Amino acid sequence: MDRIDKLLLEHLQRDASLSLQQISELTHLSPTPCWRRVQRLEQAGYIERRVALLSAAKLNVGVTVFVSIRTSQHSDQWTRALCDVVAGIAEIVEFYRMSGNTDYLLRVVVPDVRGYDAVYKRLVSSLDFADISSSFAMEQIKYTTALPLDYA
Repeated sequence: MDRIDKLLLEHLQRDASLSLQQISELTHLSPTPCWRRVQRLEQAGYIERRVALLSAAKLNVGVTVFVSIRTSQHSDQWTRALCDVVAGIAEIVEFYRMSGNTDYLLRVVVPDVRGYDAVYKRLVSSLDFADISSSFAMEQIKYTTALPLDYA
């Protein structure tokens, strides 16, 4: 990956709706070589997909809750069951297996506390947990989907 590939990725991850002509101008490439590079980056897996980022506030899911889960069960069967439960709850937008005191971390978006309570009840009625702890985000200070490119 060279400097131009990184520049292409920088522009695309900021605005994937840019036309090929606009990207070509921003990277100082003619359209055909620019298109070939974008295609190569897609085929190599650097570009996984292109999506629209939606407004959580406009969609009435402006409350973010981080949910820490601890479990005493670590079997493949239990983990698959948790993955199935999480996959069925649209309000859970991120899901991580963690190291340390927390086994799993969820990011949940809901309209309000009542909305979160409904998600919580779905979780606890599905599986046994050692502990579930929820933290409501008071303010979003930084949020980006742009990944750093210096390590590529």
